[in-house]
Amino acid sequence: MMELSKPLIYTLLFFVMMVWGFNVIAIKVLVENFAPVTITAFRILVAGIVVMGFLAAKKEFRRLTWSQFGFITLGAMTGILGHHFFLATGLTATNASNAGLILGLVPLMTALFAILFLGDRLTVLKSLGIVFGLAGVAFIVLNGTGSLGSISRGDVYVFLAVVTQAISFITIKRATQTMDARLVTGWIQMIGALFLFAVSFQMEPEGMSSLTSAPLGVWSVFFASALLATAMGHMVYNKAIHQIGAGETAIFINLTPFFSLTGSYVFLGETIVVEQLIGFIFIVLGVVLGTGALEKKQPKAPSLPDSEERSHAAN
Repeated sequence: MMELSKPLIYTLLFFVMMVWGFNVIAIKVLVENFAPVTITAFRILVAGIVVMGFLAAKKEFRRLTWSQFGFITLGAMTGILGHHFFLATGLTATNASNAGLILGLVPLMTALFAILFLGDRLTVLKSLGIVFGLAGVAFIVLNGTGSLGSISRGDVYVFLAVVTQAISFITIKRATQTMDARLVTGWIQMIGALFLFAVSFQMEPEGMSSLTSAPLGVWSVFFASALLATAMGHMVYNKAIHQIGAGETAIFINLTPFFSLTGSYVFLGETIVVEQLIGFIFIVLGVVLGTGALEKKQPKAPSLPDSEERSHAAN
């Protein structure tokens, strides 16, 4: 598959985080008009169909081997079913500040799993970047309240949502070693949507009937969310996991709270306070340090042949 330059990957990830941040506003609209689990399953299914159709049109669709099917199924169970189920359940039993801060642990948890299972090296600067990123998330989600409150059953569920998402990122990294990242995206979304539908049939027996009651404007929000955030966004994100690693890619998730706040201000008229702006500064520092952008490059050995120099540069 075609490799992208790191600056381009970073730029695309930045825009994906912006789309995902604004997508929080879209999802809020959707869950207020539909049964939450059902509409989530339908949104992910539509995204998967779009990705698969795109690959089929380019004649890049491939069937799965049994080994690939195992990684895809695990990715679907963790990144789609597990993450969304635990998050939805947790948010019914904890406050938004606690949930937001716990979700900010995704980059740290992903980096930890990448060290344990993928052999990634967590440098001092990257560790500092994670700390800055988490501090920024804390400023934003706490919004100056200064208190996290007590740990509840909901907090545990949200933490499980973090763990399942981090596991899915590691699984995606393994899957993209033998598969195109876009194909991984499509298969995970298709299979994960089926898992979510199975759960929704049990939790929301009237969920499908809720799909017939929303106005046309809400459906435009649905398709924008499904196509831009879920389909295109995850294709780019999974491509980045393949090229620069799960831990480094996950650092960018720290940007999404800022864009969620911006979207709330632009579309809902909410006020952005000083603590949130301070949080954004910390997040930017976290992204710069956590991605290794400031780490010194190893000097090239002048005696290396040209071909060897190109090989080292490619790494």
